[in-house]
Amino acid sequence: MVCWAMPRRATVVTVNAEERRVLEEWAASRTEPYRKVQRARTILLAAEGKDSTAIAPEVDLSRRMVGLWRRRFAEAGLDGLADLPRSGRPRVYSDSERLRVIETACTATPPGETHWSVRRLATATGIGKNTVHRILQENRLKPHRVGTFSQSPDPNFVAKVIDVVGLYTNPPENAVVLCVDEKTQVQALDRTQPMLPMRPDQIERQTHDYKRHGTVQLYAALEIHAGRVTPRIEERHRSREFIAFMKQVARAYPKGKIHVILDNVSTHRSDEVQTWHAQRRNRRIVFHFIPTYSSWLNLVEVLFSLVQTKVIRRGTFPSKEDLTTKLLAYIKRFNDEKRPFYWTKAAADIVRSYNSRTRH
Repeated sequence: MVCWAMPRRATVVTVNAEERRVLEEWAASRTEPYRKVQRARTILLAAEGKDSTAIAPEVDLSRRMVGLWRRRFAEAGLDGLADLPRSGRPRVYSDSERLRVIETACTATPPGETHWSVRRLATATGIGKNTVHRILQENRLKPHRVGTFSQSPDPNFVAKVIDVVGLYTNPPENAVVLCVDEKTQVQALDRTQPMLPMRPDQIERQTHDYKRHGTVQLYAALEIHAGRVTPRIEERHRSREFIAFMKQVARAYPKGKIHVILDNVSTHRSDEVQTWHAQRRNRRIVFHFIPTYSSWLNLVEVLFSLVQTKVIRRGTFPSKEDLTTKLLAYIKRFNDEKRPFYWTKAAADIVRSYNSRTRH
């Protein structure tokens, strides 16, 4: 006779309004210990009806620990999420001293330096180096690292995002949507010695020094829904070159409206360009300017990234003519593949993400 053990049912978790407020505050905190954040998130997810198996990977705990905190909360509420007294050596540093480490790491810098090291922070706070290291790890603080962000000051940011994303996801009928920009100062660099080819156990190698043979400007109009590029190479980057390129684009698309997505560089907004654009034959071209400091919104930047990676970065160009030939050859291959571009993120999601990007 075989007996099967009945699986243990997960403890049902319910939270009242006040408990939910406190738990949400803990879960979003940047100063509470990480273990406290984990426990708060565990209870909030359990209150949504999720089982321990589903919760465990979301909060980075084992299923057994998720079950433990569910039971502790069901029995004692918020008090059940606190650490129980432990046997053994008592804590050397109090909570206030630990908070002082966190506050110092987040709000100050060592004299004459830009960021804290563990040793320098330990000396400044009078707390042991190992303890400081543990406090930083528990609170996911990384003073040795730095990131970047860019916040657009454009007062019409939301309206422009909605406009541009609408052209990507729901383009007008009988119209063409083009992403236009220039990749300026593309250098024709030639290595001082021939490149050494790749061999087994040996990567391709090139000399670190080079010869300069001048620069060119690559203009491109990407028709995203067709995967087609209209290119132009110019010697200079001025309004007259931009106008010449737009005339070329108009000839490439002789009928219907042309919606052009472009950035706010001065050569796109000059009086010379506005005078040309105001002419009756050019009114079928509609300019849609992206928000300032938002080049990621212009899909032609994806094309320029491909050009940089596949043609320029490892290329050797003995002349500007050779550089031009190789740039246009790559764009021809790109056009032959006819790979359309698809924008997948909704405008509302972009605005929501952008507003919370700095997490401050």
